[in-house]
Amino acid sequence: MLRFIHTADWHLGRYFHGLHLTADQRAIIMEQLLPLVKDEKGEAVIIAGDIYDRGVPPVEAVDLFDEFLRKMAEAKVKVFYIAGNHDSEARLNFGGRLMREAGIFVRGRLDAQMKPFIIEDEFGPLAVMLYPYMEPAAVRAVFGLTETMDFERAHEFVLAASRKNIPEGMRKLAVAHAFLAGGLSSDSERPLAVGGSANVSPALFRDFSYTALGHLHNPQRAGADHIRYSGSLMKYSFDEAEQKKGVLVVDIDGEGKASSKFVPLVPPHDIRRIRAPFAAIEQDREKYPASEDYIEVELTDTGIILDVFNKLKAIYPNLMHVLYPNLQHEGTMREQNGQAVLKLTEETLFAHYYEDMTGEKLDEGQQELVHGCLQEIYREARDAK
Repeated sequence: MLRFIHTADWHLGRYFHGLHLTADQRAIIMEQLLPLVKDEKGEAVIIAGDIYDRGVPPVEAVDLFDEFLRKMAEAKVKVFYIAGNHDSEARLNFGGRLMREAGIFVRGRLDAQMKPFIIEDEFGPLAVMLYPYMEPAAVRAVFGLTETMDFERAHEFVLAASRKNIPEGMRKLAVAHAFLAGGLSSDSERPLAVGGSANVSPALFRDFSYTALGHLHNPQRAGADHIRYSGSLMKYSFDEAEQKKGVLVVDIDGEGKASSKFVPLVPPHDIRRIRAPFAAIEQDREKYPASEDYIEVELTDTGIILDVFNKLKAIYPNLMHVLYPNLQHEGTMREQNGQAVLKLTEETLFAHYYEDMTGEKLDEGQQELVHGCLQEIYREARDAK
């Protein structure tokens, strides 16, 4: 029986509202994922794309992934990974042939052969098919095609071509980075195409023993229990605040039947939303304890609270957002709309803003101060031209 860890969408080097998440990512990988691989006696780790958050990742992100691969090689645990839509396929592909001797298998870019990687367990050989992010234009270029194709057709063609390289009757495992039809997406996922043109049918992967998917950050099945998204390494948007993050531990038996279990991973800082009146958050420490998690506060108050961000930041040092969904549309500034606002002067707009925020009008001295500041700004702008 082959046991492996299915993970995806690490997005190493990610920034979250100005904060660098590499330290949190390192803590999850080194302090939780590595011990999990050892405890579960995993023979391989599969990462289904989006290793990095962008094509040219920061040095710290590259160093972290390098350290992970080195520790896996030392532990004699195989690693299979592919490029996702966030990765640079050429950079991720670098050194791939050399790393195979250490049990590290990568496919950053498509190739016309698309040969499987064959591994062995006590039941015999198993073919691992690595399908990196497959954009239709890339598929056409690699295979010299002239037909017009969408994502569905591109995947259908590549899978059909690659299956010819798998010996008949051999168990087979697929690793892919795609949007399978019916999947639940999150705000932090970069759209692959406009509308539903990026959708791929889960039926294309149905004959694999297991398909390890990446791209969707919410852990979920995709049309069948043996076709699954592991979800992202950690939460990457407030839209994901209620999601559980972790990895899948997967077993494939001698008959090619797969079973899986989800194992949660807990980051040093969670991403959470808090919805309550400001007074409750400020006064009720039992219900709203201080926290260093990454926080978005949705205030249910109907009026603006002066300096609320700094007041809340004293409770939540990693406060990111403050929202007022129930704010009543009152006050001089908010009553202006459309083209009417464009006709107001900066002095008038500031006066309305001040009144909205404080409930008081600018006195004569304050009006003169605002006028003087604006005139200085105008002069500097003219001199800069």
